[in-house]
Amino acid sequence: MTPRLGTMRLACMFSSILLFGAAGLLLFISLQDPVELSPEQVPGMKLSIRPQHDGHSRIPTERVTRDPPSGSPRGLQLQVPDQPRPHAKAAAAAAGSPLRLRRQRRRRLLIKKMPAAGTARGNGSSETFVQPRPHSTAGRWVSLHQGQQERKRVMREACAKYRASSSRKAVTPRHVSRIFVEDRHRVLYCEVPKAGCSNWKRVLMVLAGLASSTADIQHNTVHYGSALKRLDTFDRQGIVRRLSTYTKMLFVREPFERLVSAFRDKFEHPNSYYHPVFGKAILARYRANASREALRTGSGVQFPEFIQYLLDVHRPVGMDIHWDHVSRLCSPCLIDYDFVGKFESMQEDADFFLHLIRAPGNLTFPRFKDRHSQEARTTSRITREYFAQLSSLQRQRTYDFYYMDYLMFNYSKPFSDLY
Repeated sequence: MTPRLGTMRLACMFSSILLFGAAGLLLFISLQDPVELSPEQVPGMKLSIRPQHDGHSRIPTERVTRDPPSGSPRGLQLQVPDQPRPHAKAAAAAAGSPLRLRRQRRRRLLIKKMPAAGTARGNGSSETFVQPRPHSTAGRWVSLHQGQQERKRVMREACAKYRASSSRKAVTPRHVSRIFVEDRHRVLYCEVPKAGCSNWKRVLMVLAGLASSTADIQHNTVHYGSALKRLDTFDRQGIVRRLSTYTKMLFVREPFERLVSAFRDKFEHPNSYYHPVFGKAILARYRANASREALRTGSGVQFPEFIQYLLDVHRPVGMDIHWDHVSRLCSPCLIDYDFVGKFESMQEDADFFLHLIRAPGNLTFPRFKDRHSQEARTTSRITREYFAQLSSLQRQRTYDFYYMDYLMFNYSKPFSDLY
């Protein structure tokens, strides 16, 4: 082989290597297209709130947490939207180009390894940062739904911390004796006196078809009639079935306000039951030199005397539902309530609950005061005036008496000197 021929072969080999290297470099650059590396945003879970059967248009959905808490109130429909479909032109181009297919597979591999745009990790789940419009109807429903989840979380944590044995107990008729049943809309309502219970029973009666309007139902019909059934009147199978399939709800109130409201109602107005039964016993035990007239009628009990009775472990008469603990009335550590409303936000919570159970659109929670309508409602200011009559020790002991209600329903301490 001549030297000239060997030199030509070496030159050809070197040129081939350079061409293959250039082709490889061009292919690498094309695969590093920055547009192809940008991750697609993963669609979040949508909270779709079902409309009432009133002929109105559907409420727009809002995007919220991808991993929603369990125990959502009934009526909230969680839906995952379909993945967005590619445009027809892009799909056709991808089908006809092997290089395009390889690039798409590479992009999908990269996306799996990278966090989705617009998301943040927290407690093992991701939340989109798309917030509902605060003034929109759907945004308000989403906010109320989130508030419900927080209330139930606080309640469950208090139960787990202080009432660990409750989860091991069996539900008995005594535990459900304050729960009223409305079968048409599958609602169970636990009655908490002085927290809107009269008007809630009116709402249940309208839902059941027993009245056309809450305004048509008298006080005695609400409390002394037999139109609404209690859960403890059913057999065990009926109790268990309703507890597991119906929407269970209760409404609570700031404990001190509820206590003062009960005292004003039962002891500052003529009453044919509380005066002779509770009043006479309280005056006889806690009022020095009580007059014969007071002892005969049981009228005129003062708030400090009532508190003495309440805090007495050997109280002369038993406990009453109007000032008993909510934890005893409704057994929230044993019964998993779907909805926890508050008297302080009654109208908003009531509207939300009626929306969730698909109540008729013309049914709203009554605003009127059930008894002593000319008298001002018990407020925090009025409550402080009554508790100003007590010593600091009596206030502390009363707070201790209702401590579980304060803790379970996340109410703040009503006085700064309480510990």
